[in-house]
Amino acid sequence: MREHLGYKDIYKFFFAGSEAMFADLCYFSVRSVQLTFVCLVLPCLLLGYLGQAAFLMENLTQNEQVFFLSIPSQVFWPVVFIATLAALIASRTMTTAIFSIIKQATALGCFPRLKIIHTSRKFMGQIYIPVMNWFLLVSCLAFVTTFGSINEIGNAYGIAELGVMMMTTILVTIIMLLIWQVNIIVVLCFLTLFLGLELFFFSSVLGSVADGSWVLLVFAAVLYLVMYIWNYGTKLKYETEVKQKLSMDLMMDLGCNLGTVRAPGIGLLYNELVRGVPAIFGHFLTTMPAIHSMIIFVCIKWVPVPVVPQNERFLFRRVCPKNYHMFRCIARYGYKDVRKENPQTFEQLLIESLEKFIRREAQERSLESDENGNTDSEEEVASSSSRVLVGPNGSIYSLGVPLLAECGGVSNPNFGSSTSFDGSLDGTMDGRRSLDNELSFIHMAKECGVVYLLGHGDIRARKESFFVKKLVINYFYAFLRKNCRRGIATLSIPHTRLMQVAMQYMV
Repeated sequence: MREHLGYKDIYKFFFAGSEAMFADLCYFSVRSVQLTFVCLVLPCLLLGYLGQAAFLMENLTQNEQVFFLSIPSQVFWPVVFIATLAALIASRTMTTAIFSIIKQATALGCFPRLKIIHTSRKFMGQIYIPVMNWFLLVSCLAFVTTFGSINEIGNAYGIAELGVMMMTTILVTIIMLLIWQVNIIVVLCFLTLFLGLELFFFSSVLGSVADGSWVLLVFAAVLYLVMYIWNYGTKLKYETEVKQKLSMDLMMDLGCNLGTVRAPGIGLLYNELVRGVPAIFGHFLTTMPAIHSMIIFVCIKWVPVPVVPQNERFLFRRVCPKNYHMFRCIARYGYKDVRKENPQTFEQLLIESLEKFIRREAQERSLESDENGNTDSEEEVASSSSRVLVGPNGSIYSLGVPLLAECGGVSNPNFGSSTSFDGSLDGTMDGRRSLDNELSFIHMAKECGVVYLLGHGDIRARKESFFVKKLVINYFYAFLRKNCRRGIATLSIPHTRLMQVAMQYMV
C-alpha cells in the first residue's frame, strides 16, 4: 500500500488533473465537472487500478513500479510520453490550487498579504502569485535533493494524499450537518465508513515517517504556525482598534482641551476601519499642533469584480456634524483596476465624488424638509465671534472651528492665504446658500493642497503577558507584518505630501 501510493497514476493526473485545473479556473460549470468525473475520470481510475491489481496477482515478486511494468513493451514509450504530459498537467494543477488557496486564506485573514496578479478580466480565478511561484520552485528543488530515493518521495506523497482525503471527509461532514442538514444518523454512518477506512490506510503509512515523510510533516507544521500566528495577531490588532476608536462625544471635546489649529487644506487619513474614527486620529491630534480644515478617512477595499466604474469608486458619509467637515470614504477597487493612479487624477475624482454626495444629501434634506416642515438648522452651530492666528507666511488660521474652540461655543472658520473665506454653514441660510458655501469651502480647501496621512498601527504584548504570547506577538507576528505586503503598497502617493504616524497598541 505504501509503495502503491507513492507513484503517480497516469489516468489520475491526466484526467483528474485537467478537471481540477479547469474547475479552479472557473472555465466550466459544476454540472460539467460532475459529468466529467463520473463518466471519464472514475472509469479511467478503476481500469488503471484493476489492471495493476491483475498484474500483481500474476507477478507477485515484481512489486516495484507496478504501473510501468504492467505496460506492454509495444506501447511503453508512447505511454511514457503521455505520462510526462500528465506530470506537467499535475504540476500546473498543484500550482493553480496553491494560488487559489493562498488567495482565499489571505481574504480570510489567515495568511500574510502577498502580491496577487490577475491575468484575466473575465475569470477572477486566473491569478498569479510571484512569491509563491518562486517558493514552490525552491521547495521542489530542496525536496528532490534532500530525499535519497524515489521511495522516500513516495512515502511523503502517501501521507499527503491520505491527509487530503481525511480533511475532505471532515469538511464534507461539516457541510452535511450545517448546510445540507442531513440526518445525524446518516452523517455518522458516512463519517464512520469513510474516515475509518482512511484512518486505516493512514496508519499503514505512519511507519514511513522516518523514511522521508517527516519532512512533509515538518513543512505542514511550519505553515500551520505561520497561518495561526498571522490570524491571531491580525485579530488582536483589529479588535483593539475597534475598542479604542474615538467616540463622537470625545471628538467634540478634544479641541476644547488641546487648542489645535485648523489649517487650510484637505487631509486624507488612510485606515482600515469602515466605521468610527480610528484611534490613530487622536494620536495625530495630540502630536501635531494643527490639522487640516477638512479631514477624510479613506478605507481601501478590494471587491471581486474586474473593474469598478469611476462614478461608483467612492462611497461617502459624514462622520461629524456639517461644520466639522469630516467624512468617511470607502474607495473600492476591482482586481484589474489600475491602483497606482496619478495623484492629481485620484484627488480630482475624489473631490468630484464628494461634491456629488453633498448635492445628493442636500436634495434629500430638502425633500424631507418639504414633507415634514422642518429644517436641519438645529444641527448646525453658529457662533458670535472668531479668533484667528496669522502664520509666518501670512496665512490666516482659525482657532474657532469645531475641535478647536472653547467648550462653551463654536465659531465660524476663516481660512485663506492672503484673504479669508467663510467655511461655516449658518443655520439661518436657506438650503441653496448652505450648499454653495460648503462646495466653495471644498474647492478652496483643495486649492490649499491635499496631504496624505498614513497611520501605522502596531501591537505589542503587555509586560504582564505570558512568555509565549510575548514571543508570538513581539517577534513572530512583528516579523511577518514587517515583511508582508501592506494594504496601501499599491497606491501611488507622492512623498512630498506624505505624513506617517506610528502608534502601538498594548494587547
